Amino acid sequence: MNPPGQNRAPGRRRPQVRARPRLRALLTALVGAVMIGGVMTGCAAGHARPAQRAEGGRGGPATVVRTDTGLVEGRLGTDTRMFQGIPYAAPPVGRLRWASPQPAASWPGIRTATEPGNRCAQSAGLIDEQSSSEDCLYLNVTAPASGGARELPVMVWIHGNGFINGAGSLYDAQRLASLGKVVVVSVNYRLGVFGFLDHPALDHGPAAHLSGNFGLEDQQAALRWVKRNAAAFGGDPANVTLFGESAGGTSVCAHLVAPGSTGLFQRAILQSAECTGRHWSPGPPTWFPLPRAEREGHGLDVAAKVGCSDLRTAAACLRAAPVKELLKWSDDGVGSGPTVGGGVLPVSPEQAFATGHFNRVPVIQGTTRDEHRLFTAAIEAVTGRTTTDADYRRQIRTLFTPADAARVLARYPADRFTSPGEALSAVVTDWAWGCTVLDRDRALDQHVPTYAYEFADDEAPWFSTLKKPDFPTGAFHGSELQYLFADEQLPGPATPAQRRLADTMIRYWAQFAHTGDPNGPGTAPWPRFGTGRHVQSLQPGKTEPVDLAREHQCGFWRTVGG
Repeated sequence: MNPPGQNRAPGRRRPQVRARPRLRALLTALVGAVMIGGVMTGCAAGHARPAQRAEGGRGGPATVVRTDTGLVEGRLGTDTRMFQGIPYAAPPVGRLRWASPQPAASWPGIRTATEPGNRCAQSAGLIDEQSSSEDCLYLNVTAPASGGARELPVMVWIHGNGFINGAGSLYDAQRLASLGKVVVVSVNYRLGVFGFLDHPALDHGPAAHLSGNFGLEDQQAALRWVKRNAAAFGGDPANVTLFGESAGGTSVCAHLVAPGSTGLFQRAILQSAECTGRHWSPGPPTWFPLPRAEREGHGLDVAAKVGCSDLRTAAACLRAAPVKELLKWSDDGVGSGPTVGGGVLPVSPEQAFATGHFNRVPVIQGTTRDEHRLFTAAIEAVTGRTTTDADYRRQIRTLFTPADAARVLARYPADRFTSPGEALSAVVTDWAWGCTVLDRDRALDQHVPTYAYEFADDEAPWFSTLKKPDFPTGAFHGSELQYLFADEQLPGPATPAQRRLADTMIRYWAQFAHTGDPNGPGTAPWPRFGTGRHVQSLQPGKTEPVDLAREHQCGFWRTVGG
């Protein structure tokens, strides 16, 4: 449910479900389902009109703001000012397809900024609408209606959806901005093969670096735009918090490591981020950071499939290929995600955190307690087939060596859970999420202030458009998003206790943006992680440290090779 003053997007269509040929693709499609803050049709960029009045009107909140490329007019909500569809870079079309982002053109008069810009090219997913637009490098700004005398912290949101779907405009940040007293910027960036294709013919030239990370370069360009323009919206360009969830959290990991991101943000929040590339599904990894050799091999395969196998002509051939044809390969093979090795991302986040060679800023990092229940539920919803005991055993034997698989099945017998699907979810949650992030907490805290959390609302509201599985969904992957943003697909906090938890989370996130420490008036103490095993549990009526290692049986998982 949207807060007062927010208009729901017009013209919503029935969510589309399409079959994908591989199980891995089903998993990746579901990532998109939870990161959606409402399905909105991509709108054309705002048009300029002659300037008629100065910024701010007669002493009221400024709905006309001067950016470095021209005036933009947003709309005034009950407690916020909202500006949508602001271009932060030139459209990456034609010769700029697979080029580093170029400056946006200026415009005369006042540009209307009341509708989102186009969503970046993407195929339809479970609840994603298809887009064929490459003219999509737009961002959105939500600011308190009255910011006061001091410049406010800026929080830059990087959306998830497996690097193949989504848009910044799908996350309604009005409550976060007004309650937290922060300026929130949400960003579109190139997705799929358009954002992450690694091919030797695309290295250098229009690309400032090696290919493979154009989507990350877009995010860097957006952060530079924030540096130049935050003050015009009441924000402090010297106090920027970069935050994201799932693929967005993986992006934040990358920016902590990328030399070109140094100085563009002062704090970082990683929500359910896959930074280390641990492989947790029967198919190949997709949105994890992968070595250049793997990404480049995939890029060569994609080029061959669209008839561009000749290295001498591959760049021109690929730039001439139809959007529809290229979209087929965004989730094929190793899929889409950051490329490690030279260029934008010289080393992996895992290596950088271990050695301390990264952009040292305070960090909040966490997961949800029941991450993988979403993915198991996704497969059941798409296939129409409930996970059986035989399925569970087969999956475990796919993920682990025979000896380790036997130990895992003994440790997590299906009859100890409500269903084999819940048992499978518990295994992957503990092994690939809970214990992995705990190791990363320890590595980060050796070098920067680190505040670790686990979102743990057992009754987190489920999707209104996706059938519930036969097992409890619990605190599933992405369920915390509805506590920070308004969301049309996730119903949002339903009970008074859940609404109080949402208030607490917004205060923690915003206080961290203000000071680099989530602790402040009106919230329970949140200890710095240290080097131990306790993290802050976020659940209705109970916000206190929990032993994450014990909860996810990390002692056992340290003995499993995988």
